[in-house]
Amino acid sequence: MARAFLFVLDSFGVGGGQDAQAYNDLGSNTFGHIAEFCAAGAADRAGLRQGPLSLPNMSSLGLLEIAKLASGDYPIGMQRPERVFGLHGAANELSLGKDTPSGHWEIAGTPVTFDWGYFPTEGDAFSPELVEAICREADIPGILGNCHASGTDIIAKLGEEHVRTGKPICYTSSDSVFQIAAHETHFGLERLLKLCETVRTLLDPLNIGRVIARPFTGETPETFERTGNRRDYSVLPPEPTLLDRLVSAGRTVHAVGKIADIFAHQGISRVSKANGNHALMNATLDTMAQAEQGDLVFTNFVDFDMLYGHRRDVAGYAAALEEFDRSLPEVHRRLQPGDMVIITADHGCDPTWRGTDHTRERVPIMAFGPGIRSRSIGLRPTFADIGETVAAHLGIPAGRHGWSFL
Repeated sequence: MARAFLFVLDSFGVGGGQDAQAYNDLGSNTFGHIAEFCAAGAADRAGLRQGPLSLPNMSSLGLLEIAKLASGDYPIGMQRPERVFGLHGAANELSLGKDTPSGHWEIAGTPVTFDWGYFPTEGDAFSPELVEAICREADIPGILGNCHASGTDIIAKLGEEHVRTGKPICYTSSDSVFQIAAHETHFGLERLLKLCETVRTLLDPLNIGRVIARPFTGETPETFERTGNRRDYSVLPPEPTLLDRLVSAGRTVHAVGKIADIFAHQGISRVSKANGNHALMNATLDTMAQAEQGDLVFTNFVDFDMLYGHRRDVAGYAAALEEFDRSLPEVHRRLQPGDMVIITADHGCDPTWRGTDHTRERVPIMAFGPGIRSRSIGLRPTFADIGETVAAHLGIPAGRHGWSFL
């Protein structure tokens, strides 16, 4: 019996979204634009990185061929390898949203074909009735923010007032999300999590995808810093996912990072939390050593999206990609006969694009492991093909959506 390892590089799109125009994202290309900026020297940062984007390990897994397939062009400034190993291709998204739950659920074989609820972009984001209900049910004196905002910006702007008044900072984005920032000690982490649980219940009738706890520390705008105790409160997937099917078949699903939160802890056997891509890779390597035959290890590498995509930090995104690439030889060393690794993404977040939101793009698929031969799997019609490939590899029955590319 085999093992499977599924790595999601959160927001690492490869351009070419077939319906990008409908999302005002036509021309967005996370990978391609990062490479272009690096080649031009625009993503250099002293002490962080220099020169053209260098991803030799992922390039040898077909990443440059994927970029050409997805968007029509090879990334600027990157050298093509002499040989490509493993399976490589790109996938279109069927789900209507370009958000984290939609992307991950579809990867796990369950596309989201309904419309999420969203908050207004003009004026107050949250209605007086909703704010009143939150304050009443959670016993808080009021809220701050009530708008679309970047998390780091709004904490710097309102953090001191939050500490002084005890009012949590509430904001949203173009995603179907309600985010609550509060100080870990002055407000209390457990109190913040309980507040999020209350808000989650109040938002269920509005079909809002996630409530996110954003705890932070520090005493001044210059020292405020979000911590690794983030927690996502997601609605349940609309039907059983690959994870549910694996657990029902007696397999163990290891969730590393925010995977368990994304799936509302459904279909999860074991949880490993870590803060930052480096720590997430170390947790993944530790979990790989523990995983038994028939297991799935599912990791989300969140920094690409949270720290660099949304903040439009091209140099930071490039450096994070290069760090991840350098870790892949250690992943190879942990593989056993019959194992398979799939590297993919859940959406785009082009750091050169207008605004600070996700971008509608195709995602890469790189699959490798002992005995997996090299070939292109082409353009896949849905992310669900990834989940069905894992199902086929681990020997459980196929689901309703997608087709294995093995």
